[in-house]
Amino acid sequence: MRSLRLFLPVVALVTALGLFLGLGFIAFQIGGGGSPSGYGICDTDVGFGLGRGGRAGTTLADLSDEQRANAATIIGVAQEMGAPPRAWLIALATAMQESTLRNIHYGDRDSLGLFQQRPSQGWGTPAQVTDPIYSTRIFLDRLLDVPGWQALSVTVAAQTVQRSAFPDAYAKWEGLAAQLVHQLADVAAIPDRCGPPTATLPPGAAGAAIGFALRELGKPYVWGATGPNTYDCSGLMLRAFQTAGIELPRVSRDQFYAGGHVPVEQAQAGDLLFYATDPSDPATIHHVTLYMGNGQMVEAPYSGESVRVRPVPWDYHELVPLATRPGTTPNAA
Repeated sequence: MRSLRLFLPVVALVTALGLFLGLGFIAFQIGGGGSPSGYGICDTDVGFGLGRGGRAGTTLADLSDEQRANAATIIGVAQEMGAPPRAWLIALATAMQESTLRNIHYGDRDSLGLFQQRPSQGWGTPAQVTDPIYSTRIFLDRLLDVPGWQALSVTVAAQTVQRSAFPDAYAKWEGLAAQLVHQLADVAAIPDRCGPPTATLPPGAAGAAIGFALRELGKPYVWGATGPNTYDCSGLMLRAFQTAGIELPRVSRDQFYAGGHVPVEQAQAGDLLFYATDPSDPATIHHVTLYMGNGQMVEAPYSGESVRVRPVPWDYHELVPLATRPGTTPNAA
């Protein structure tokens, strides 16, 4: 019995320490301490033309006549389509990464052309994807269809279209792409994109919403339920943000539009993350979760499961590339 009496205070101390650290971790994340990725909306360093492209080992002086001609074709097609300069820059950085701005007739599996587009994946015939005009046009068509593409970093925008096996490779060409736009079209393609992408939540709102959701852990998922004993995904978000003084629409597709958008790489504690059968089309959204920071989210997942906390699957093919910051002013994204 004496050993048990000695052991109980130790258990109590360890339990208290664990609770303290856990609450401190959540408070840190709610205060903005967590970030899912090292890159975000601003891929470039400060100053025009001084982005990561300067570290890629290639300068304007290194480009051949063929590469410059292909760059001019990309810009010309984009101008004809009425696409803004940001799209030109993304297209140039993508083509530089995929083919070094050369219209090559080989690549990984059946990848061809400036953008290494694959006929087997619906990009067009081999003759089409090796036509610089056609390949540029279809790349830009798909880019412009991405919701909020102008708010995305070069890396995220290009990867959303290309689905590359090397998703972090595009940003290093942003500086060179900007210089090409400036030289060939006399346009400055990099606006000041390093400021905050949207408004912040009212003080305490993220903490209140996350705190509510965490108190509901273990309650069963029931489609159409909004509590207090069962929830579906959007019902949990609805009640969580009501405790924070923010009214959300009832269903996940409408909740996507209930605030300003930020790239998921810029998500903060209190933002909503979404799944869609087609991540480029918000009309196909079917699930919503609440981001807690540090790569964790709380959700009411599906029938047979309960409200739970789990890591965000950043590479999941249904993750919508934009998060919503509830209650803030909707932006261009």
